[in-house]
Amino acid sequence: MTLVLLLGTASHSLAGRLEASGYATLSWTVADLALAPNLTSLRLQPPGVAVLTDDSTAAIKVLRQDLPEVPQLLDIGSDSVEGRSHCLSVGADDFWLSSAPPSDLLQRLRLHLRVSARRQGTTPGLRLADLTLEPDTRRARRGPRQLALTAREYGLLLHLLRHQGQVLSREEILSVVWKGQQGVASNVVEVYVRYLRQKLEEGGERRLLHTVRGRGYSLSDGAPRLAPPSP
Repeated sequence: MTLVLLLGTASHSLAGRLEASGYATLSWTVADLALAPNLTSLRLQPPGVAVLTDDSTAAIKVLRQDLPEVPQLLDIGSDSVEGRSHCLSVGADDFWLSSAPPSDLLQRLRLHLRVSARRQGTTPGLRLADLTLEPDTRRARRGPRQLALTAREYGLLLHLLRHQGQVLSREEILSVVWKGQQGVASNVVEVYVRYLRQKLEEGGERRLLHTVRGRGYSLSDGAPRLAPPSP
């Protein structure tokens, strides 16, 4: 699970939304960062991203020196040329807008995590709402809850996540996840979709894996958007 460091009191209110989206959070002030034991703990478990408010710009230099690979996003309040210029001049990597919906920040976090993964030569994790999957470790989580998946359930979830929002037919899933194996029961996809759905919702979480009658299955945050059927 990716750790997001929230620096500055105004950023602490983001913790609930970030945790609901599958991140771990650490809420600190600049004074907390100045304590040597805290810096040591960050070096041992570096955050994936640091989210800062404008009153915590003093922390940017400290983070850059001790955790140079961690992207830093600074709140500029509202989008303006002056705000963007200020963000870069104080040494942040990017900006976020406290005046914008949290979904804007979530998109920026995903972007920076993908860039960081490419730099480190790792496969970027896949995410949908509070569902996360890390291909390098084959770990899947629903929020803080780790999912115990069989190899086939993992393969099905991986394929669905790679095509999230799309409706995948039973035949396509069979050809990819079962690799066209002969002698596979005709209802095997339905069976494994049911197994996977049970594990995804075991903690009472809302539904992400949807059955689209007559067309297939879709992993999506909310009801899948359906394209009109081919003539």
